[in-house]
Amino acid sequence: MPGMNRAQLVLARCDAVEYRFCRGINRIAARGLFRPLMRLASRLGDGPLWGVLVVALPLAHGAQALRPALAMAATGVAGHLLYSRLKSTLVRERPFIRHAGIELAMAPLDRYSFPSGHTLHAVAFAWQASAFDHALAWLLAPLAALIALSRVALGLHYPTDVIAGAALGALLATCGLALA
Repeated sequence: MPGMNRAQLVLARCDAVEYRFCRGINRIAARGLFRPLMRLASRLGDGPLWGVLVVALPLAHGAQALRPALAMAATGVAGHLLYSRLKSTLVRERPFIRHAGIELAMAPLDRYSFPSGHTLHAVAFAWQASAFDHALAWLLAPLAALIALSRVALGLHYPTDVIAGAALGALLATCGLALA
């Protein structure tokens, strides 16, 4: 396609391959209580929860949690800058925009889909907090997975957006743990 760089061409090809999966998950999400659950999960991934987590760790664990909390905050900022730059560079349209068969079930926070910032932050924060306090993994790992699934189910992301977001979140978490 004219005017597209190599990365955009690859993403356009992925769009076509991922469409049926996205449409299937999107249709399942329209049934019963699944859509409200997906909306709740997505809202939890909007950001304020992660800020509460950063503040709560030192409150619950004292001074020993201050450095990990600051590292988490730094990776949160780095994650936002990274995914914002990638989205504005790669300009991958969201599934509900590109495909009429996918219903938008919740308003997006921004225009483009690649990578999933919600997933990036969910993985980064869950990983770092769980490394500091292993008991949190029982809550945060399923929550991160639910947030990732919600983004596809609500018509906001393709699976590759979520996979890329998770990979970037894991990379940032690893860096954050090195700082802590």
